Amino acid sequence: MVDSFVGTWKMISSENFDDYMKAIGVGFATRQVGNRTKPNLIVSVDDQGMICLKTQGTFKTIEIKFKLNEPFDETTADDRKTRTTVTLENGKLVQKQSWDGKETNIEREIEDGKLIAKCIMGDVIAVRTYVKEA
Repeated sequence: MVDSFVGTWKMISSENFDDYMKAIGVGFATRQVGNRTKPNLIVSVDDQGMICLKTQGTFKTIEIKFKLNEPFDETTADDRKTRTTVTLENGKLVQKQSWDGKETNIEREIEDGKLIAKCIMGDVIAVRTYVKEA
């Protein structure tokens, strides 16, 4: 289930994120901010099964609430308006965002006690690693 994802996660590394942002169409100025930000990720689940993913950064906090397998409208940190579905596949939380005929996936999984987020756009993959805060 998603219980292993619940908690506050602090980013410790981010690889290839600039290339990922370029691939999804993020402009130069926004990429500069995105590259400098090391946001916390806060994951919670309420008693109705509604999952909340809150990305808390220095400049911006974004929160999405959803149920697994139910499409919803999302406004991303870079202001894309996407149709998003989050599924649980082999222990991974997979967030599929579709907009303007494009699609990107963010796959989050727990590996050796760390949360690994892979941001995938075509053949460009960024890897962001988080550790759980006490």
